[in-house]
Parts: sequence; C-alpha cells; structure tokens
Amino acid sequence: MQLKSCLAIAASVATLSGCGDTLPEQALIGAGAGAGAAAVVDGSLATGALVGAAGNVAYCQSNPGRC
Repeated sequence: MQLKSCLAIAASVATLSGCGDTLPEQALIGAGAGAGAAAVVDGSLATGALVGAAGNVAYCQSNPGRC
C-alpha cells in the first residue's frame, strides 16, 4: 500500500507541473491528476478530482511564473 501512495504522489506532482494556460485548463489538469491519484490508492475518484482541480488552480493562480 505504501508503494501505491508514493506512486500516486509522484504522478500528481508530475501532472501538476504542467499547469495549463487558462483557468479551465488548470482545473481539468488538476482534476485528472487528483482522480488518477485517487484511483491508485483506491479512494473516491470524485473527491480526488475535486481536490486536484482546486489545488492546481490555487497553485497556478498563486504562482503564475512557475506554470
């Protein structure tokens, strides 16, 4: 189980590194990363997508130069 968690975190970080140029792109990329991480750790896909979208949008909007 620990390996799955590490893989999920690595996949999320790799996906979030491609933020997207617009707000909808940022939300979609984050949702995909969150849902993917949730699938790997057998969590709720909807919750993972929601958290991923919110996290990616918040990060990209706070750090526009890093996206």
